[in-house]
Amino acid sequence: MAPDPLALPAIHASHVGIWIADADGRVQRVGRGEAIAAVAATPHLLLNATLTGDRLGYPELSGLDLLELFAFLYPAHFTVPTPAGIAAAIGLAPPKREDDIAAFLPQAAAAMLAAIDDPAWPEREGAWHGSQALARQRWPWAPLVQLRLTTPDANERWLFARLPEWEEVPPRAAPRQVRINADDVTARLDRLTGDGAERRPGQQDYARATAAIFEPRERKDAPQMLVAEAGTGIGKTLGYLAPAKQWIDQSAGSVCISTFTKALQRQLSRETERLYPDAATHREKVVVRKGRENYLCLLNLEDALQGGFSGRAAILAQLVARWAAYTRDGDMVGGDLPGWLPALFRRNGTTALTDRRGECIYAGCPHFRKCFIERSARAATQADIVIANHALTMVQAARPRDGGAPATRLIFDEGHHLWDAADSMFAAALTGQEAVEIRRWVLGPEGKSRGRRRGLAARLADVASYDEAGERAIQAAIAAAAELPGDGWLGRLSENDPWGAIERLLAAVRGQVYARAVDTRTADAGYGLETELADPDAALVAAAAAASDAVEALLRPLLALGKRLDALVDDPPDWLDGQARARVDGARHSLGTRVDTLGGWLSLLGRVGGPANPDFVDWLAIDRYDGREFDTGLHRHWLDPARPIADIVYRPAQGVLVTSATLRSGHGASGWTEADIRTGARHMDGGVQHFAVPSPFDYARQSEVLIVTDIARGDLPALAGAYSRLIEASGGGALGLFSAIRRLRIVHARIADRLARAGLPLYAQHVDPLDTGTLVDIFRADPHASLLGTDALRDGVDVPGESLRQVIMEGVPWPRPTILHAARRAAQGGSAYDDMVIRGRIGQAFGRLIRRADDFGQFVMLSPSFPSRLLSAFPEGTPIRRLPLDEAVNHVAAANVERRKTAFPAFSPS
Repeated sequence: MAPDPLALPAIHASHVGIWIADADGRVQRVGRGEAIAAVAATPHLLLNATLTGDRLGYPELSGLDLLELFAFLYPAHFTVPTPAGIAAAIGLAPPKREDDIAAFLPQAAAAMLAAIDDPAWPEREGAWHGSQALARQRWPWAPLVQLRLTTPDANERWLFARLPEWEEVPPRAAPRQVRINADDVTARLDRLTGDGAERRPGQQDYARATAAIFEPRERKDAPQMLVAEAGTGIGKTLGYLAPAKQWIDQSAGSVCISTFTKALQRQLSRETERLYPDAATHREKVVVRKGRENYLCLLNLEDALQGGFSGRAAILAQLVARWAAYTRDGDMVGGDLPGWLPALFRRNGTTALTDRRGECIYAGCPHFRKCFIERSARAATQADIVIANHALTMVQAARPRDGGAPATRLIFDEGHHLWDAADSMFAAALTGQEAVEIRRWVLGPEGKSRGRRRGLAARLADVASYDEAGERAIQAAIAAAAELPGDGWLGRLSENDPWGAIERLLAAVRGQVYARAVDTRTADAGYGLETELADPDAALVAAAAAASDAVEALLRPLLALGKRLDALVDDPPDWLDGQARARVDGARHSLGTRVDTLGGWLSLLGRVGGPANPDFVDWLAIDRYDGREFDTGLHRHWLDPARPIADIVYRPAQGVLVTSATLRSGHGASGWTEADIRTGARHMDGGVQHFAVPSPFDYARQSEVLIVTDIARGDLPALAGAYSRLIEASGGGALGLFSAIRRLRIVHARIADRLARAGLPLYAQHVDPLDTGTLVDIFRADPHASLLGTDALRDGVDVPGESLRQVIMEGVPWPRPTILHAARRAAQGGSAYDDMVIRGRIGQAFGRLIRRADDFGQFVMLSPSFPSRLLSAFPEGTPIRRLPLDEAVNHVAAANVERRKTAFPAFSPS
């Protein structure tokens, strides 16, 4: 029997209206002013205070948020943060109409609190302790929770007592040299897909082809390499997992699978459960790895719980502590921490709970043996399958730190993103923000700054005490770091009053950019300014020379310190026990990273007034957001970022698979040429194989492309009207893609209320205070909802079925005309390079539409002059029509009617 609703008022606000339920459950619709007065006077029950506050225009809104209660009661559990999502999570019937939601909230709150009375409540341990701590922070839910919690008979194991310790293990042996049999691979694939499942020839061919990377390598620096395109619906994940598992079983080796998106990492983790059905075995054999900045830092959390956070941030810290006691792996970004939880706290404190600044003290930390990051790193050395991302895979190849033999077989899924990942990974930037971080790493806290950040002297105090040369190097580095920018550097630059050699360099950069750059204030592409690093003026040349001296003055003692640390490890003194050695090892790693950064700066500074390096593109930039400057400096990128992938990542491996559904932006031999450019395969000395298998989907029947011919570029009212009419015609289920945040916001502001009145919710990146993953979850859960977004939604969004039946692009996604793009365009064939980039973007966007055999959908391009040469971005056989907006809307509406009659409409050519 359901408990009685809580006798508390509740509020629900949307684009349609605002409703308040009083303590007796009576609901009335109210105006914004009346609603603000009510919630300001009395705390109300609500769902997502941040979003509700935005809808009210009252950002200070607070109350009893059901999402916060859910996070406390069900840590590490998933729910879609909507009334329907909460109802599904706790077993209630969802509200049928929007004006029922306010009355639903007291019912849901009562049902959630009733979980505390259940003797089988699995998250009881730690709840009493957590509720006491939250009560001290005046959490609104604390009195209601405490009424139902009894004092434990014995002391509860709280967070730091619950977490297990990791143990050191011996390195994993190198894999045996074996050859796997194609018939064995096919048989294993049959077992993975399930008894009685339809055999898919394309998937079987793909699995046999990918088995080639597990053949023994014939010569050094020449891995068995396959570049394979597998169309959407082939089932490429199981296609490469089948030969991978066969090789693992025969060789006792390990495989690294690298992805670009967190969504695919989660999907791969689920798919590998077929390889290891037992949950405990799966945790041992499959490890998901991400960068350090993704994981909860226990020392940061402890500091937050002990007074480092105050106000609302302190409540967030307590809720994160509840989650940390039940999480699988401590992953705060894309793991089992609800993505909506940090967004409930406008001053997002979760960034302060991770190691985003390289401040880890390793073995000096009291929680080192329970650290999520260290546990993941050690588990990965013993795992059969490591699921990493492209950036981490490249970092591990360039600067290996973890013990054990590295994986000899690499699988790069979402291989079309390797170029972009490498472009970021192997770039260099001497900017104010980067220099401030180096200064803080060396000096630690300065002035009135708070936090537990420790400088070089504090981190290596024991080394300085016992090693005179090391102490001299540390002190020299501290003196040299004073020349780096400190707090307030942006203000000093704007006032033309720089301090130190690096700030004077940045001031000279800023002056030259403003003198030479084309102002982009009226352009949609962004607000930054840039100019080529060519023919620098005398002031910049002189400033660069002085900055180079300052960087060298810092680099020299850091190199000397690195040698002293190496000597300590090679010939350890008596005081260097296990903990001290681990601390020195951590310092060596972070030191090596900074030395690499400073070396890149010197190379970049040498370019000022010197000859250009044909392998790199160098420029000066002022970064701005909404017209406000936030960084300034010099930048260097590889002209071809795929070259370091080949040299650093591919060559040491024994076998490499690069795969994706859209590796070729064209068809035939030219398509493979482009694929080899984007993946770096062209830099390998022969032996690279290619394989392609088309999608099994019937695109001629399941999809169509509509190119709207009468929406003029730059006409924002017409653009907004087109989005609104197309979404209404389809009854929702639309994914709208934009190339500029400004246009997205304008369109959303114009159409959200209108669509809401039609019963069609609209959500948007950069507008709604929710993370991208949560927005996609909401979109997936509601077939009437639509979602607007930018590049992040063009890739890696997997929404099969009814919820996604229309993709709308505002126009051809032309590359931004940056200095970097212009250089690559000139080097890679001019307009052919542009076309390759654009076809890849359109192909990825179209790929969101059809995810399974019973999907259907329409791809709408709002471009009056879509070039015919780009039509090859769409799968062969896809019907393509050019038509005005009115006809397109009628066509979408007719398809929507047909959809309701059949599994999906048949799009016949007109």
